[in-house]
Amino acid sequence: MTIKIYNTLTRKKQPFESIEPNKVRMYVCGPTVYNYIHIGNARPAIVFDTIRRYLEYSGYHVDYLLNFTDVDDKIINVAKELDEDVSQIGERFIEAYKEDVKALGVKEATRHPRVTECMDEIIEFIAVLIEKGYAYAVEGDVYFKTRAFEGYGKLSHQSIDDLRSGARIQIEEKKEDPLDFALWKQAKEGEVSWDSPWGAGRPGWHIECSAMARKYLGDTIDIHAGGQDLTFPHHENEIAQSEACTGKTFANYWIHNGYITIDHEKMSKSTGNFVLAHDLIEKYDPQLLRFFILSVHYRNPINFSETLLENAQNGLERIRNAYQNVVYRKENSMDLIEDDKFELPKIDQLRQRFMTEMNDDFNTANAISVLFDLTKDANLYLQSKQTSVKVLQAFQSLFDEIFMVLGLELTSDNELVDEEVDRLVAAREQARKDRDFSLADKIRDTLKEQQIILEDTPQGTRWKRG
Repeated sequence: MTIKIYNTLTRKKQPFESIEPNKVRMYVCGPTVYNYIHIGNARPAIVFDTIRRYLEYSGYHVDYLLNFTDVDDKIINVAKELDEDVSQIGERFIEAYKEDVKALGVKEATRHPRVTECMDEIIEFIAVLIEKGYAYAVEGDVYFKTRAFEGYGKLSHQSIDDLRSGARIQIEEKKEDPLDFALWKQAKEGEVSWDSPWGAGRPGWHIECSAMARKYLGDTIDIHAGGQDLTFPHHENEIAQSEACTGKTFANYWIHNGYITIDHEKMSKSTGNFVLAHDLIEKYDPQLLRFFILSVHYRNPINFSETLLENAQNGLERIRNAYQNVVYRKENSMDLIEDDKFELPKIDQLRQRFMTEMNDDFNTANAISVLFDLTKDANLYLQSKQTSVKVLQAFQSLFDEIFMVLGLELTSDNELVDEEVDRLVAAREQARKDRDFSLADKIRDTLKEQQIILEDTPQGTRWKRG
Protein backbone atom coordinates (compact mmCIF):
# COMPACT_ATOMS: atom_id res chain seq x y z
CA MET A 1 0.00 0.00 0.00
CA THR A 2 1.22 3.48 -0.87
CA ILE A 3 1.59 6.20 1.75
CA LYS A 4 -0.11 9.44 0.75
CA ILE A 5 0.92 12.75 2.34
CA TYR A 6 -0.93 16.06 2.25
CA ASN A 7 1.73 18.40 0.87
CA THR A 8 1.26 22.04 1.92
CA LEU A 9 3.22 23.05 -1.16
CA THR A 10 0.71 21.52 -3.61
CA ARG A 11 -2.33 21.57 -1.31
CA LYS A 12 -3.21 17.97 -2.11
CA LYS A 13 -2.41 14.44 -1.02
CA GLN A 14 0.44 12.93 -2.98
CA PRO A 15 1.92 9.43 -3.07
CA PHE A 16 5.13 9.43 -1.06
CA GLU A 17 8.31 8.70 -3.00
CA SER A 18 11.61 9.07 -1.18
CA ILE A 19 14.74 10.38 -2.88
CA GLU A 20 16.64 7.21 -1.97
CA PRO A 21 14.96 3.79 -1.80
CA ASN A 22 13.91 2.85 1.74
CA LYS A 23 15.43 6.00 3.25
CA VAL A 24 13.76 9.22 4.41
CA ARG A 25 15.48 12.52 5.13
CA MET A 26 13.20 14.40 7.52
CA TYR A 27 13.77 17.80 9.12
CA VAL A 28 11.53 19.14 11.89
CA CYS A 29 11.66 22.70 13.17
CA GLY A 30 12.39 22.45 16.88
CA PRO A 31 11.95 24.92 19.74
CA THR A 32 13.65 28.18 20.59
CA VAL A 33 15.04 27.19 23.97
CA TYR A 34 14.24 29.99 26.40
CA ASN A 35 11.45 28.37 28.47
CA TYR A 36 9.60 25.12 29.06
CA ILE A 37 7.49 24.01 26.09
CA HIS A 38 3.71 24.45 26.20
CA ILE A 39 1.12 21.97 25.00
CA GLY A 40 1.16 23.58 21.54
CA ASN A 41 4.90 22.82 21.23
CA ALA A 42 4.29 19.27 22.42
CA ARG A 43 1.87 18.56 19.57
CA PRO A 44 4.43 18.69 16.70
CA ALA A 45 6.91 16.71 18.80
CA ILE A 46 4.32 13.92 19.21
CA VAL A 47 2.82 14.15 15.70
CA PHE A 48 6.08 14.06 13.76
CA ASP A 49 7.51 11.38 16.04
CA THR A 50 4.46 9.25 15.15
CA ILE A 51 4.94 9.90 11.43
CA ARG A 52 8.56 8.87 11.80
CA ARG A 53 7.51 5.70 13.63
CA TYR A 54 5.04 4.76 10.91
CA LEU A 55 7.61 5.34 8.16
CA GLU A 56 9.97 3.03 10.06
CA TYR A 57 7.15 0.49 10.52
CA SER A 58 6.66 0.66 6.73
CA GLY A 59 10.30 -0.30 6.13
CA TYR A 60 12.07 3.05 5.80
CA HIS A 61 15.23 4.14 7.58
CA VAL A 62 14.44 7.67 8.77
CA ASP A 63 17.23 10.19 9.25
CA TYR A 64 15.29 12.44 11.64
CA LEU A 65 16.62 15.89 12.51
CA LEU A 66 15.04 18.25 15.03
CA ASN A 67 16.98 21.44 15.63
CA PHE A 68 17.40 23.67 18.67
CA THR A 69 17.50 27.43 18.17
CA ASP A 70 19.90 28.27 20.97
CA VAL A 71 20.60 31.91 20.12
CA ASP A 72 17.73 34.35 19.62
CA ASP A 73 16.34 37.66 20.92
CA LYS A 74 14.12 35.82 23.43
CA ILE A 75 17.03 33.81 24.81
CA ILE A 76 19.19 36.92 25.03
CA ASN A 77 16.44 38.76 26.94
CA VAL A 78 15.98 35.89 29.42
CA ALA A 79 19.76 35.71 29.91
CA LYS A 80 19.82 39.42 30.74
CA GLU A 81 16.92 39.10 33.17
CA LEU A 82 18.59 36.22 35.01
CA ASP A 83 22.14 37.57 34.63
CA GLU A 84 23.28 34.33 32.98
CA ASP A 85 25.07 33.42 29.77
CA VAL A 86 22.99 32.68 26.68
CA SER A 87 24.63 29.25 26.56
CA GLN A 88 23.45 28.44 30.10
CA ILE A 89 19.84 29.32 29.25
CA GLY A 90 19.99 27.28 26.07
CA GLU A 91 21.49 24.23 27.74
CA ARG A 92 18.99 24.29 30.60
CA PHE A 93 15.92 24.36 28.37
CA ILE A 94 17.33 21.90 25.83
CA GLU A 95 17.59 19.38 28.66
CA ALA A 96 14.09 20.34 29.88
CA TYR A 97 12.71 19.80 26.36
CA LYS A 98 14.36 16.40 26.06
CA GLU A 99 13.02 15.36 29.46
CA ASP A 100 9.46 16.45 28.63
CA VAL A 101 9.24 14.85 25.19
CA LYS A 102 10.85 11.63 26.43
CA ALA A 103 8.05 11.38 28.99
CA LEU A 104 5.60 11.88 26.10
CA GLY A 105 7.03 8.84 24.31
CA VAL A 106 9.06 10.76 21.71
CA LYS A 107 12.06 8.87 20.36
CA GLU A 108 15.46 10.54 20.37
CA ALA A 109 16.16 12.28 17.06
CA THR A 110 18.96 11.05 14.83
CA ARG A 111 20.53 14.45 15.44
CA HIS A 112 19.69 17.64 17.32
CA PRO A 113 21.68 20.31 15.45
CA ARG A 114 22.15 23.59 17.28
CA VAL A 115 22.54 27.01 15.70
CA THR A 116 25.67 27.78 17.73
CA GLU A 117 27.34 24.62 16.42
CA CYS A 118 26.66 25.44 12.75
CA MET A 119 27.89 29.01 12.52
CA ASP A 120 30.55 28.33 9.85
CA GLU A 121 27.94 26.71 7.59
CA ILE A 122 25.52 29.61 8.14
CA ILE A 123 28.14 32.22 7.26
CA GLU A 124 29.20 30.26 4.16
CA PHE A 125 25.54 29.94 3.10
CA ILE A 126 25.01 33.70 3.35
CA ALA A 127 28.21 34.38 1.41
CA VAL A 128 26.95 32.23 -1.49
CA LEU A 129 23.64 34.14 -1.55
CA ILE A 130 25.51 37.47 -1.72
CA GLU A 131 27.77 36.13 -4.48
CA LYS A 132 24.74 35.00 -6.51
CA GLY A 133 23.00 38.35 -6.14
CA TYR A 134 20.22 37.15 -3.83
CA ALA A 135 21.43 39.06 -0.76
CA TYR A 136 23.13 42.31 0.14
CA ALA A 137 25.10 43.65 3.09
CA VAL A 138 24.46 47.06 4.60
CA GLU A 139 26.21 48.46 7.69
CA GLY A 140 26.83 45.06 9.30
CA ASP A 141 23.45 43.53 8.44
CA VAL A 142 22.72 41.18 5.54
CA TYR A 143 19.29 40.90 3.88
CA PHE A 144 17.76 38.48 1.39
CA LYS A 145 16.34 40.08 -1.78
CA THR A 146 12.89 38.55 -1.73
CA ARG A 147 11.86 39.82 -5.17
CA ALA A 148 14.98 38.27 -6.69
CA PHE A 149 13.58 34.80 -5.98
CA GLU A 150 10.93 34.09 -8.60
CA GLY A 151 8.94 31.51 -6.63
CA TYR A 152 8.44 33.49 -3.44
CA GLY A 153 4.99 32.82 -1.94
CA LYS A 154 4.54 29.33 -3.42
CA LEU A 155 4.31 27.53 -0.07
CA SER A 156 1.83 29.91 1.58
CA HIS A 157 0.09 30.45 -1.80
CA GLN A 158 0.32 34.22 -1.60
CA SER A 159 1.10 36.75 -4.29
CA ILE A 160 4.29 38.70 -3.67
CA ASP A 161 2.44 41.90 -4.62
CA ASP A 162 -0.23 41.22 -1.98
CA LEU A 163 2.50 40.54 0.57
CA ARG A 164 4.27 43.75 -0.47
CA SER A 165 1.16 45.86 0.17
CA GLY A 166 1.00 44.74 3.81
CA ALA A 167 4.71 44.95 4.59
CA ARG A 168 6.45 47.81 6.38
CA ILE A 169 10.06 48.69 7.12
CA GLN A 170 10.56 48.91 10.89
CA ILE A 171 12.63 51.57 12.64
CA GLU A 172 16.39 50.80 12.50
CA GLU A 173 15.95 48.36 9.60
CA LYS A 174 18.20 49.12 6.63
CA LYS A 175 16.65 46.85 4.03
CA GLU A 176 15.84 48.01 0.50
CA ASP A 177 12.38 46.40 0.30
CA PRO A 178 9.85 45.78 3.11
CA LEU A 179 9.68 42.09 2.11
CA ASP A 180 13.43 41.53 2.42
CA PHE A 181 14.39 39.58 5.52
CA ALA A 182 17.50 39.42 7.68
CA LEU A 183 20.14 36.76 7.12
CA TRP A 184 22.70 38.31 9.48
CA LYS A 185 22.18 40.84 12.27
CA GLN A 186 24.83 43.24 13.44
CA ALA A 187 25.62 42.68 17.12
CA LYS A 188 24.37 45.18 19.67
CA GLU A 189 26.62 46.21 22.53
CA GLY A 190 26.96 43.43 25.10
CA GLU A 191 25.21 40.78 22.96
CA VAL A 192 26.66 37.41 22.11
CA SER A 193 28.17 37.51 18.61
CA TRP A 194 30.34 35.75 16.04
CA ASP A 195 32.85 37.20 13.60
CA SER A 196 31.83 37.30 9.95
CA PRO A 197 32.86 39.05 6.70
CA TRP A 198 30.17 41.64 7.49
CA GLY A 199 31.25 42.27 11.06
CA ALA A 200 30.38 40.80 14.45
CA GLY A 201 26.80 39.58 14.66
CA ARG A 202 24.50 36.56 14.68
CA PRO A 203 22.26 34.87 12.12
CA GLY A 204 18.65 35.63 11.37
CA TRP A 205 16.13 32.98 12.33
CA HIS A 206 15.26 31.70 8.84
CA ILE A 207 18.79 31.04 7.59
CA GLU A 208 19.55 28.77 10.53
CA CYS A 209 17.23 25.92 9.50
CA SER A 210 18.29 26.07 5.86
CA ALA A 211 21.96 25.77 6.80
CA MET A 212 21.42 22.98 9.34
CA ALA A 213 19.21 20.93 7.00
CA ARG A 214 21.74 21.27 4.19
CA LYS A 215 24.69 20.36 6.42
CA TYR A 216 23.21 17.10 7.69
CA LEU A 217 20.66 16.05 5.02
CA GLY A 218 21.90 17.54 1.75
CA ASP A 219 20.56 20.06 -0.75
CA THR A 220 17.18 18.33 -1.15
CA ILE A 221 15.30 16.57 1.64
CA ASP A 222 12.23 14.35 1.56
CA ILE A 223 10.09 15.88 4.32
CA HIS A 224 10.18 19.24 6.09
CA ALA A 225 7.76 19.50 9.02
CA GLY A 226 6.61 22.04 11.55
CA GLY A 227 3.66 23.84 13.07
CA GLN A 228 1.09 25.57 10.88
CA ASP A 229 2.22 28.92 12.24
CA LEU A 230 5.64 28.41 10.61
CA THR A 231 4.30 28.17 7.05
CA PHE A 232 4.74 31.91 6.60
CA PRO A 233 7.14 33.54 6.83
CA HIS A 234 9.62 31.00 8.26
CA HIS A 235 9.19 28.09 5.86
CA GLU A 236 8.50 30.37 2.92
CA ASN A 237 11.79 32.11 3.59
CA GLU A 238 13.61 28.82 4.01
CA ILE A 239 12.51 27.76 0.54
CA ALA A 240 13.57 31.04 -1.00
CA GLN A 241 17.07 31.15 0.48
CA SER A 242 17.74 27.40 0.10
CA GLU A 243 16.66 27.16 -3.52
CA ALA A 244 18.40 30.42 -4.38
CA CYS A 245 21.60 29.03 -2.89
CA THR A 246 21.57 25.55 -4.44
CA GLY A 247 19.34 25.88 -7.49
CA LYS A 248 17.57 22.71 -6.34
CA THR A 249 14.23 21.86 -4.72
CA PHE A 250 14.65 22.27 -0.96
CA ALA A 251 11.99 19.79 0.28
CA ASN A 252 9.68 17.52 -1.68
CA TYR A 253 6.95 17.30 0.99
CA TRP A 254 5.90 19.95 3.51
CA ILE A 255 3.86 18.78 6.50
CA HIS A 256 2.22 21.16 8.99
CA ASN A 257 0.24 20.34 12.12
CA GLY A 258 -2.79 22.36 13.24
CA TYR A 259 -3.20 24.67 16.22
CA ILE A 260 -4.23 23.89 19.78
CA THR A 261 -6.75 26.10 21.54
CA ILE A 262 -7.32 26.21 25.29
CA ASP A 263 -11.04 26.02 26.12
CA HIS A 264 -11.76 27.24 22.57
CA GLU A 265 -9.48 30.27 22.90
CA LYS A 266 -6.21 30.76 21.02
CA MET A 267 -3.15 30.12 23.14
CA SER A 268 -1.34 33.30 24.08
CA LYS A 269 1.45 33.85 26.55
CA SER A 270 0.59 37.55 26.74
CA THR A 271 -2.88 36.72 28.12
CA GLY A 272 -1.73 33.76 30.18
CA ASN A 273 -3.91 31.37 28.14
CA PHE A 274 -1.42 28.54 27.77
CA VAL A 275 -0.48 25.33 29.58
CA LEU A 276 3.08 24.07 30.02
CA ALA A 277 3.61 20.45 29.01
CA HIS A 278 5.93 20.19 32.03
CA ASP A 279 3.03 20.93 34.41
CA LEU A 280 0.65 18.53 32.65
CA ILE A 281 3.21 15.72 32.79
CA GLU A 282 3.45 16.15 36.56
CA LYS A 283 -0.34 16.00 36.91
CA TYR A 284 -1.34 13.37 34.33
CA ASP A 285 0.01 10.18 32.81
CA PRO A 286 2.06 11.61 29.90
CA GLN A 287 0.90 8.69 27.78
CA LEU A 288 -2.63 10.05 28.19
CA LEU A 289 -1.48 13.41 26.77
CA ARG A 290 -0.03 11.63 23.76
CA PHE A 291 -3.19 9.55 23.28
CA PHE A 292 -5.33 12.70 23.48
CA ILE A 293 -3.25 14.57 20.88
CA LEU A 294 -3.23 11.62 18.47
CA SER A 295 -7.01 11.22 18.76
CA VAL A 296 -7.36 14.18 16.36
CA HIS A 297 -5.94 14.23 12.81
CA TYR A 298 -2.69 16.18 12.89
CA ARG A 299 -3.87 18.84 10.40
CA ASN A 300 -7.04 19.61 12.36
CA PRO A 301 -7.20 21.99 15.32
CA ILE A 302 -7.43 20.55 18.83
CA ASN A 303 -9.37 22.11 21.67
CA PHE A 304 -7.60 21.28 24.90
CA SER A 305 -9.38 21.13 28.24
CA GLU A 306 -8.79 19.04 31.31
CA THR A 307 -12.36 17.69 31.03
CA LEU A 308 -11.67 16.36 27.53
CA LEU A 309 -8.37 14.94 28.74
CA GLU A 310 -10.06 13.07 31.55
CA ASN A 311 -12.67 11.71 29.11
CA ALA A 312 -9.86 10.37 26.93
CA GLN A 313 -8.47 8.54 29.94
CA ASN A 314 -11.50 6.23 30.01
CA GLY A 315 -10.83 5.14 26.45
CA LEU A 316 -7.13 4.55 27.03
CA GLU A 317 -7.84 2.49 30.16
CA ARG A 318 -10.41 0.40 28.27
CA ILE A 319 -7.81 -0.44 25.63
CA ARG A 320 -5.13 -1.22 28.21
CA ASN A 321 -7.47 -3.43 30.21
CA ALA A 322 -8.40 -5.46 27.13
CA TYR A 323 -4.73 -5.98 26.32
CA GLN A 324 -3.90 -7.06 29.87
CA ASN A 325 -6.86 -9.46 29.91
CA VAL A 326 -5.65 -11.02 26.66
CA VAL A 327 -2.17 -11.52 28.10
CA TYR A 328 -3.54 -12.84 31.38
CA ARG A 329 -5.80 -15.36 29.62
CA LYS A 330 -2.96 -16.54 27.39
CA GLU A 331 -0.60 -17.07 30.31
CA ASN A 332 -3.01 -18.44 32.91
CA SER A 333 -5.99 -20.17 31.33
CA MET A 334 -6.15 -23.97 31.30
CA ASP A 335 -9.04 -24.00 28.78
CA LEU A 336 -7.06 -23.33 25.63
CA ILE A 337 -7.75 -24.85 22.20
CA GLU A 338 -5.26 -25.33 19.41
CA ASP A 339 -6.72 -22.98 16.80
CA ASP A 340 -9.64 -20.74 15.90
CA LYS A 341 -9.60 -20.09 12.16
CA PHE A 342 -12.59 -17.76 12.29
CA GLU A 343 -10.91 -15.11 14.49
CA LEU A 344 -7.49 -14.92 12.79
CA PRO A 345 -8.74 -13.36 9.50
CA LYS A 346 -10.71 -10.76 11.50
CA ILE A 347 -7.54 -9.73 13.33
CA ASP A 348 -5.62 -9.47 10.07
CA GLN A 349 -8.41 -7.33 8.59
CA LEU A 350 -7.99 -4.93 11.51
CA ARG A 351 -4.24 -4.75 10.80
CA GLN A 352 -4.97 -3.91 7.16
CA ARG A 353 -7.47 -1.23 8.24
CA PHE A 354 -4.89 0.29 10.56
CA MET A 355 -2.35 0.49 7.75
CA THR A 356 -4.95 1.91 5.36
CA GLU A 357 -5.77 4.72 7.79
CA MET A 358 -2.12 5.52 8.48
CA ASN A 359 -1.29 5.41 4.77
CA ASP A 360 -3.96 8.07 4.26
CA ASP A 361 -1.93 11.05 5.47
CA PHE A 362 -1.13 9.45 8.84
CA ASN A 363 -4.71 9.53 10.11
CA THR A 364 -4.10 8.64 13.76
CA ALA A 365 -7.68 9.53 14.71
CA ASN A 366 -9.04 6.73 12.51
CA ALA A 367 -6.18 4.46 13.54
CA ILE A 368 -7.31 4.83 17.14
CA SER A 369 -10.84 3.89 16.02
CA VAL A 370 -9.33 0.65 14.72
CA LEU A 371 -7.71 0.19 18.12
CA PHE A 372 -11.12 0.50 19.80
CA ASP A 373 -12.53 -2.10 17.39
CA LEU A 374 -9.64 -4.39 18.27
CA THR A 375 -10.45 -3.85 21.94
CA LYS A 376 -14.13 -4.70 21.36
CA ASP A 377 -13.29 -7.87 19.43
CA ALA A 378 -10.76 -8.95 22.05
CA ASN A 379 -13.28 -8.47 24.86
CA LEU A 380 -15.92 -10.47 22.97
CA TYR A 381 -13.45 -13.26 22.32
CA LEU A 382 -12.44 -13.37 26.00
CA GLN A 383 -16.06 -14.19 26.87
CA SER A 384 -15.60 -17.57 25.19
CA LYS A 385 -15.20 -20.54 27.52
CA GLN A 386 -12.39 -21.85 25.37
CA THR A 387 -9.81 -19.74 23.58
CA SER A 388 -6.85 -20.36 21.26
CA VAL A 389 -3.26 -19.53 22.16
CA LYS A 390 -2.68 -18.62 18.52
CA VAL A 391 -5.60 -16.17 18.49
CA LEU A 392 -4.67 -14.63 21.82
CA GLN A 393 -1.12 -14.15 20.56
CA ALA A 394 -2.48 -12.57 17.36
CA PHE A 395 -4.56 -10.11 19.42
CA GLN A 396 -1.56 -9.30 21.60
CA SER A 397 0.74 -8.83 18.60
CA LEU A 398 -1.60 -6.38 16.88
CA PHE A 399 -2.03 -4.39 20.09
CA ASP A 400 1.76 -4.26 20.35
CA GLU A 401 2.20 -3.15 16.74
CA ILE A 402 -0.35 -0.35 16.89
CA PHE A 403 0.92 0.93 20.22
CA MET A 404 4.50 0.87 18.96
CA VAL A 405 3.56 3.00 15.94
CA LEU A 406 1.52 5.42 18.03
CA GLY A 407 4.30 5.62 20.61
CA LEU A 408 2.01 4.45 23.39
CA GLU A 409 2.62 1.99 26.20
CA LEU A 410 0.24 -0.81 27.09
CA THR A 411 0.86 -0.40 30.80
CA SER A 412 1.00 2.80 32.82
CA ASP A 413 3.37 3.77 35.61
CA ASN A 414 0.62 3.33 38.18
CA GLU A 415 0.22 -0.39 37.39
CA LEU A 416 3.30 -1.76 39.12
CA VAL A 417 4.01 -5.20 40.51
CA ASP A 418 4.07 -5.10 44.29
CA GLU A 419 4.90 -8.25 46.24
CA GLU A 420 2.84 -7.18 49.24
CA VAL A 421 -0.25 -6.53 47.11
CA ASP A 422 0.23 -9.88 45.36
CA ARG A 423 0.38 -11.59 48.77
CA LEU A 424 -2.84 -9.93 49.94
CA VAL A 425 -4.63 -10.75 46.68
CA ALA A 426 -3.59 -14.39 47.01
CA ALA A 427 -4.77 -14.42 50.65
CA ARG A 428 -8.14 -13.01 49.58
CA GLU A 429 -8.45 -15.70 46.90
CA GLN A 430 -7.78 -18.40 49.46
CA ALA A 431 -10.30 -16.87 51.87
CA ARG A 432 -12.96 -16.94 49.15
CA LYS A 433 -12.18 -20.60 48.42
CA ASP A 434 -12.50 -21.29 52.15
CA ARG A 435 -15.81 -19.37 52.12
CA ASP A 436 -14.39 -16.98 54.71
CA PHE A 437 -16.10 -14.02 53.09
CA SER A 438 -15.60 -11.77 56.12
CA LEU A 439 -11.82 -12.07 55.77
CA ALA A 440 -12.04 -11.68 51.98
CA ASP A 441 -14.03 -8.45 52.36
CA LYS A 442 -11.60 -7.17 54.99
CA ILE A 443 -8.65 -7.71 52.64
CA ARG A 444 -10.53 -5.99 49.80
CA ASP A 445 -11.22 -2.98 52.06
CA THR A 446 -7.56 -2.84 53.10
CA LEU A 447 -6.47 -2.81 49.47
CA LYS A 448 -9.09 -0.20 48.60
CA GLU A 449 -7.67 2.10 51.26
CA GLN A 450 -4.34 1.81 49.45
CA GLN A 451 -6.00 2.76 46.12
CA ILE A 452 -5.74 -0.82 44.84
CA ILE A 453 -8.53 -1.78 42.45
CA LEU A 454 -9.40 -5.48 42.16
CA GLU A 455 -10.94 -7.05 39.07
CA ASP A 456 -12.42 -10.53 39.51
CA THR A 457 -12.28 -12.40 36.18
CA PRO A 458 -13.02 -16.01 35.20
CA GLN A 459 -9.24 -16.53 35.12
CA GLY A 460 -8.63 -15.08 38.57
CA THR A 461 -8.20 -11.71 40.26
CA ARG A 462 -6.18 -8.91 38.69
CA TRP A 463 -5.24 -5.68 40.42
CA LYS A 464 -4.04 -2.20 39.63
CA ARG A 465 -3.49 1.05 41.44
CA GLY A 466 -6.30 3.57 41.12
